[in-house]
Amino acid sequence: MAKANKKKDKKDDGSGRKLIAQHKKARHDYLILDTYECGLVLTGTEVKSLRQGRASLVDGFVQIDRGEAWLHNVHIPEYAQGTWTNHSARRKRKLLLHRMEIDKLESKSQETSHTIVPLSLYFKNGRAKVEIALAKGKKEYDKRQTLREQQDRREADRAISAAKRRERA
Repeated sequence: MAKANKKKDKKDDGSGRKLIAQHKKARHDYLILDTYECGLVLTGTEVKSLRQGRASLVDGFVQIDRGEAWLHNVHIPEYAQGTWTNHSARRKRKLLLHRMEIDKLESKSQETSHTIVPLSLYFKNGRAKVEIALAKGKKEYDKRQTLREQQDRREADRAISAAKRRERA
């Protein structure tokens, strides 16, 4: 009996979560206050396009409309082998959240300078999920301070690892 070698997917982090797209700049531009994981209502060609790893969250935002959460401006390109049933690339998509979560997000997002942004899009156990965050826009000096803190932390980690290497030698 030959043993089958199963390659682990590069984008799978071990928890059944396969990352499709990330909005890395969101953590730089916004102060993340709270995060939520929610499902997406998608068509068949959108799912097939996502399985190919094609999506962009750069201009995306969430809007609460009549008690429902909608994801706007997320670009999921048309499926290449799709026919007349293909989807529109930037259509608004309904998010699946609990009523209490929607009410909390709606009340918080109406506060000054609060917004809801998508952070990542992924498959979790075969279901398309999006991680959204209640965020507050950062000022320019806040961004510089965050970068400075990251740089200081990186330098401290390098110094510690260099000291450990010298100690072992």
